[in-house]
Amino acid sequence: MFGTARCETKVTVYERDEILAALDGRLVVSCQAYPGEPMRDANTMAQIARAAVQGGAAGIRLQGIDDLRAASDLTVPVIGLWKDGVDGVFITPTLRHALAVAEAGADVVALDGTRRPRPDGLSLAETVARLRDEHPTVRVMADCGSLADARAAEEAGADILGTTLSGYTGERPRTPGVDLELIASIAAACNAPVMAEGRIHTPQDVAAARAAGAFAVCVGTAITHPTTITSWFAQALTAPAAARPPRADRPRGGR
Repeated sequence: MFGTARCETKVTVYERDEILAALDGRLVVSCQAYPGEPMRDANTMAQIARAAVQGGAAGIRLQGIDDLRAASDLTVPVIGLWKDGVDGVFITPTLRHALAVAEAGADVVALDGTRRPRPDGLSLAETVARLRDEHPTVRVMADCGSLADARAAEEAGADILGTTLSGYTGERPRTPGVDLELIASIAAACNAPVMAEGRIHTPQDVAAARAAGAFAVCVGTAITHPTTITSWFAQALTAPAAARPPRADRPRGGR
């Protein structure tokens, strides 16, 4: 059953940690564009990040070393990652990638937090430990695909457990919207805070993720990816006539 209660131990940890305290109960906005897209430019991503902060984002998630450097002036915690590849373990897949993300200025390094083999042969625990040897103050966010991933990632030393890979690793079905069941199960089973991420499209989804036990909610596509957002509206106009409201019910003018 979904619930909002968090044990006192978790709350105390959040309050003690400056970055976790800044994100607790707040919105994180992921600012990313895919290769070949018009907005795939580091300065553009930095501008979008600044706009998101102005709108109330308490944290920003950025992909790529150039993007992190371009947004070095941000005054909120930055979650950084480096995607390398398109299949398997490709979100900050190796220690080399993780070190580069930290050196580019990320406050939190997000990496693949699944139990799958990593390209450099290191375990997740070894990656986290060696990253902290070089950057003792950096936090680690593990992008997980299941409860088993989250438990293993917490054991490996991750500070934040993300639901980013739910539905993409074969362990869970891909839900049409946010995976509330996974959020709730991780929140109940683990002490590390849960960041809800993945297929969160509306303010109602954000509220539901928070109610399910997320300490923070990360939204990307629905805020920062105009190609996808535009397609939602364009597709609505091509829906069968029976699915559209009668003309008299449609508002006139405005946006």
